[in-house]
Amino acid sequence: MKKLHIDVDTSVIGGCEDMEFLTASRELWSKFLTGEHVLIVSVLTLQELAGAPAEVRRHLEEVPAAHQIQVRVGAEARELADAYVAHGVVGPGSMADALHVALATVHSADVLVSWNFKHIVNLGRIRLFNAVNLEQGYGLIEIRTPREVLYEEDI
Repeated sequence: MKKLHIDVDTSVIGGCEDMEFLTASRELWSKFLTGEHVLIVSVLTLQELAGAPAEVRRHLEEVPAAHQIQVRVGAEARELADAYVAHGVVGPGSMADALHVALATVHSADVLVSWNFKHIVNLGRIRLFNAVNLEQGYGLIEIRTPREVLYEEDI
């Protein structure tokens, strides 16, 4: 079975230390540690984590290099993020969220995982992100919470 390539935003890493999201976040994280899934992490996520507490940053540092792919924010992702903003999927103040979705799309992640319900993980926005993706010549992007990518018996 093909390993899932999962792009995570900063909320999932922080969720490993948040009582509300801890169980599902850590269970997903364990799958990166063992190599069951491949972690896609962007330079954007690394920048957002720079000011996070050490215990949050530690989670990312523990994932073996062989189990992760690091991606950069290039022109293609910026153009797609700009298209999301131009179409009103998110406002200009949410450019980082638009970039997270664009990076997952451009780098063909199997799924983008987030706890950001306001700007990323909600049905209305997911549909709009995907409408722009199709208009721009990309495929659909799955956007889910960690709970949704874990098998029921895993959590």
